Amino acid sequence: MRVFRVALCCAPGAAAVGLLLLCATTVDPAGSVRADRPLYRSMMPAAAAPVRRASGAQTEVPLIMSRANWLAGAAYTRPPARYADRVDAVFVHHTDSPNGYDCADAPRVIRNLYAGQADARQWDDIGYNFLVDRCGTIYEGRAGGADRPVVGAHTQGFNRRTAGIAAIGTFTAGMPVPKPMTDSIAVLVAWKLGMSDIDPRSTVRLVSTHSLSKFPAGTSALLKAVSGHSDGYYTHCPGSALAAELPAIREAAARLQGR
Repeated sequence: MRVFRVALCCAPGAAAVGLLLLCATTVDPAGSVRADRPLYRSMMPAAAAPVRRASGAQTEVPLIMSRANWLAGAAYTRPPARYADRVDAVFVHHTDSPNGYDCADAPRVIRNLYAGQADARQWDDIGYNFLVDRCGTIYEGRAGGADRPVVGAHTQGFNRRTAGIAAIGTFTAGMPVPKPMTDSIAVLVAWKLGMSDIDPRSTVRLVSTHSLSKFPAGTSALLKAVSGHSDGYYTHCPGSALAAELPAIREAAARLQGR
């Protein structure tokens, strides 16, 4: 039996355009998320349907907009999703796209990113597991299930046992990083790592699968559980401004896990 919750939701910042959404949530009794439907739920700890960690503590399931919210029929032929056995780390990215978008237009921005990766570059799907806009709305990216350990295409060499979270925008030195965005990244990190009982402040060992990463294939690398793209690959992503926010994101995520 599934529990259906209905709420009237407004995306942060959307008041400027008068955007109101009537939202429905589907939750399985065990707390798993139906990623094939729009998922609307409070971003903060008052949310329902916690995910139980091995330690017995609880991490709340965040509000996540499913792929249906941005695809708009623009699906390319792709192979079935691939899965790891768990998620041990998160890599934070920025999309290197303009910052001045209206949050109501975020689905179009994501759809353009998808076209650039799945069409122009011939990738099997959008590379990121999740995307977060400047108003703090979280979107499911890569197909396969928001609550499952889907193997992405976001950090070459370290796509297995990780999740890629992309901040929509460009966050190089001097660029302000919106607090709603970092708050939502922290909530998402707490939930995703909480399912594997990983402390967001910890370090983890990941084995590189590709020699174009910073570590030759087969190397066991010690990385932070919440890393920037540049920690595993030669890139300026996620930008120095967003990279500077990672310590605070780790601490906030740990608090949300009750650590």
